[in-house]
Amino acid sequence: MTTLEPQDAAEEQGPGGYAAARLRLLQEKAPSGPERRTALARLTDGWLAGLFAAAAPPQGVALVAVGGYGRSELSPRSDLDLLLLHDGTAPKEAIAALADRLWYPVWDLGLALDHSVRTPAQARATAAEDLKVQLGLLDARPLAGDTALAASLRSTVLADWRNQAVRRLPELAELCRDRAERSGELRFLLEPDLKEARGGLRDAQALRAVAASWLADAPRGGLDTARRRLLDARDALHLATGRATDRLALQEQDAVAEELGLLDADTLLRGVYEAAGVVTYASDVTWREVGRVLKARSARPRFRSLLGGRTGPKAPVERTPLAEGVVEMDGEAVLALSARPERDPALPLRAAAAAAQHGLPLSPHAVRRLAATAKALPVPWPAEAREALVTLLGAGAPAVPVWEALEAEGLVTRLLPDWERVRHRPQRNPVHTWTVDRHLVETAVRAASLTRHVGRPDLLLVAALLHDIGKGWPGDHSVAGETIARDLAARVGFDRTDTATVATLVRHHLLLVETATRRDLDDPATVQSVATAVGTVGTLELLHALTEADALATGPAAWSAWRASLVADLVKRVSGVLAGQPLPDPEAAAPSAEQERLAVEALRTGEPALTLHTRDEQPLDPDEPEPVGVELVIALPDQPGVLPAVAGVLALHRLTVRAADLRAVDLPAELGTGPGSVLVLDWRVAAEYGSLPQGHRLRADLLRALDGSLDIPARLAEREAAYPRRRGVQAPPPRVTVAPADSRLATVLEVRAQDAPGLLHRIGRALEGAAVRVRSAHVSTLGANAVDTLYVTRPDGSLLPDEEAIDLARALEAALA
Repeated sequence: MTTLEPQDAAEEQGPGGYAAARLRLLQEKAPSGPERRTALARLTDGWLAGLFAAAAPPQGVALVAVGGYGRSELSPRSDLDLLLLHDGTAPKEAIAALADRLWYPVWDLGLALDHSVRTPAQARATAAEDLKVQLGLLDARPLAGDTALAASLRSTVLADWRNQAVRRLPELAELCRDRAERSGELRFLLEPDLKEARGGLRDAQALRAVAASWLADAPRGGLDTARRRLLDARDALHLATGRATDRLALQEQDAVAEELGLLDADTLLRGVYEAAGVVTYASDVTWREVGRVLKARSARPRFRSLLGGRTGPKAPVERTPLAEGVVEMDGEAVLALSARPERDPALPLRAAAAAAQHGLPLSPHAVRRLAATAKALPVPWPAEAREALVTLLGAGAPAVPVWEALEAEGLVTRLLPDWERVRHRPQRNPVHTWTVDRHLVETAVRAASLTRHVGRPDLLLVAALLHDIGKGWPGDHSVAGETIARDLAARVGFDRTDTATVATLVRHHLLLVETATRRDLDDPATVQSVATAVGTVGTLELLHALTEADALATGPAAWSAWRASLVADLVKRVSGVLAGQPLPDPEAAAPSAEQERLAVEALRTGEPALTLHTRDEQPLDPDEPEPVGVELVIALPDQPGVLPAVAGVLALHRLTVRAADLRAVDLPAELGTGPGSVLVLDWRVAAEYGSLPQGHRLRADLLRALDGSLDIPARLAEREAAYPRRRGVQAPPPRVTVAPADSRLATVLEVRAQDAPGLLHRIGRALEGAAVRVRSAHVSTLGANAVDTLYVTRPDGSLLPDEEAIDLARALEAALA
């Protein structure tokens, strides 16, 4: 019988010696990496082997490391996964006593321990029932005792795994899918779980298990490096936090980056995302291959039975032409036998377009060959290559896996060099679902469904792919992106006019949604400024589609029926200007019949009069219905404190304000009420949740707010105090600026702040204290950030002088801080 002996370093066999040596190792300034993990595993091996020897174990017993410890991949706070294996000949009492002498020292040091005591037969039976146990045993490594017993178990478990692969691999695939649904996709999460999320360490372990089955193997290029990078990040996370955590929380990322010697948290995330992308792509390819092999194996017995058990010549492989040099074979787009990538520079794009158009994955072998041998495209590209790019983007959702296959072998950056700056770039705004590069591809996917609405779908698709290409450069990404998009559009082969259009779309891709949600559309200056920037009806049409595609690809908080209606309204007004139609004068607009009726009632009673109109907005996604929109019209005699009072009452009733228009209505004496001025407020609101409040309750609370009997600040403070404060990143302070809107109606202030109940109420109170009048307010909220635009004047209706406007902005900023 062969046995393992403990290390000679006696001082490391006792708990105190091991603990001190472990602490010294973890406090070394050397960066996290394989050497430290291996050294920690060896140190722990020696200590446990010493404990095992000191316990005078009986014959036929082995101490075995399994799982990550079995692979010698010990992170600072990793569990020790141990199996006490025995052949069943020793008394149970002796085995139990041995286990106690092994486990208790581990617990005494505060180390996490996952332990079991089994015979080989028990271990195999448990593995047969529990897939996770079987995966752990695939990495079994003897530490001390009867190594032949441990080696026999590992060989047997490995043989079981290969014999049962047809049954166990689908079970493993389902386990991976369930984990991905719970934990999300690592490369798109701001706070990813390095172990459990899709593309994380668990998936890397699953790929090792698939390879061990001999049924299929993962693409090896970069996979080991990706695993090492994820393990290094987890090591640094353990050291930075002092905890056994795998979630890379926002507040820990700077410390983890520093531990790894990286520039900053963004550099850390990009590296982690890139590693996860490699694991994800390898997983997709591997599981596709597993499915193909399993399908072929299941079909083979049926085929043999049809032939009466006879075997004949192998059936020829069927190849279906897709495009020049590209065929479909076995469910993938592959290169034809006659393809010559070294002589055909457009072949990579043509193959990608053909695959996406037919909804097929692009064979990883084909992509690898293209990357290794394809000739570089001339600049500018020939028309065939440009058309293939447009065809690829126009395929919609099937373009995503094809694009990722090109990315995996570096072909995208070779085709579009500026793509490198946005690859795996995180977006630290929680509204964004994707990294910058994936967001660009997703925007093109969304734009593909809108190509029937524009005259130049090719320009729409390319602009969608490039609209955020300026991210990663200093300054405004739209300004930087315009220059890059102009260069790339020319590189792709567009003429000077089309290149200018693409550059304009990239420069102004945020113009419509920001104007529609943050500016007064009744102000002629607002509409005229958009018309001047856009220039032509054709460009406006493209920009409208790009705006929708961009918002839909950002995330669910970025687009809604309400935003869509505002943008459509703005586009309609701008179209009229570009067609030469005059804009109506908002000052000359008469109040609506409803506004006039409410104004008469308010003047007659001296109290507020209001109505609520439900707006049945059609949800963009039937599975995610949007809260019902409501128009609230309030008329009341003009008096101080109206805006903060109404805003506060709406906040107390949990109504989200989208927009507010305030106007003074002068009533003529012939209406029977006598002449007088009434303030009419037209609000667009939505219920946060639950049903809408009743009008009479809103009116009663408004009366109390105006006469001072309802203390709105105190009520809002009570509600805020009722919710426990959650730990998180400190929000930046509010910022108030004077917007260059060129309005002749009012001075425009823009407030950017953390969204919170009662924010508009606090703004209204501050403006009341500054003795200015609010003409209209436009509220835009994305995630936790609010951008409120306020059109203000002096009490006499005149614009504020520049210095006075700047002072007001500073005072409002101080009041909100």
